[in-house]
Amino acid sequence: MSISTSVITPEVIENAMNYSQYRELIEQLLLENKTTGENHSEGMLDFTRLNIQRMKRWDKTAKLSEELIDAVKGIDRKQIWLVITEGWCGDAAQIVPYFEKLAENTDKIEVRYILRDQHLGVMDQYLTNGGRSIPKLIVLDAVDLEELFEWGPRPRELQEMMSEYKSDPKGVSPEEFKKKIHLWYAKNKNKALEEELIALIS
Repeated sequence: MSISTSVITPEVIENAMNYSQYRELIEQLLLENKTTGENHSEGMLDFTRLNIQRMKRWDKTAKLSEELIDAVKGIDRKQIWLVITEGWCGDAAQIVPYFEKLAENTDKIEVRYILRDQHLGVMDQYLTNGGRSIPKLIVLDAVDLEELFEWGPRPRELQEMMSEYKSDPKGVSPEEFKKKIHLWYAKNKNKALEEELIALIS
């Protein structure tokens, strides 16, 4: 039995949110001065507000390459794309709208969302260098929930930047580094994500 079939049960999939439900939850919580998870500090609320704007922008402007669309149309069996995320996560806001755009091009992909802090049993099977980094994408066969591949929490180039920063910040503040990360996303327009997904899907 693979990891996914032991921790990602049919109940986890059944109770997972679709994109609309995920977005509505984040916006509703923000109206109550909350975000997902347990930390409702002003800083986390600010991140969440920014992320709502990021998702709205990518919902409108995200474009997929023909190569990625062709790869997606070549999928021959139904898949569940399970995303581990949180409303305050900046990387997730930059990435999850692309999963949705991708799924619009085929009836073989159903994207579902679970919150990290409500599903630590699942999260802890998909750690990155021992940390609970998100977003994480776990792609499963829709029939038997066999794991086909996983991806995340961010494109390789960005992950390397993150690892270097953690080992030696070189005097750059966390705030400055976050700006650098989001500037990278704005310039890259998720081309790196596309290349990695094409390789995994193919």
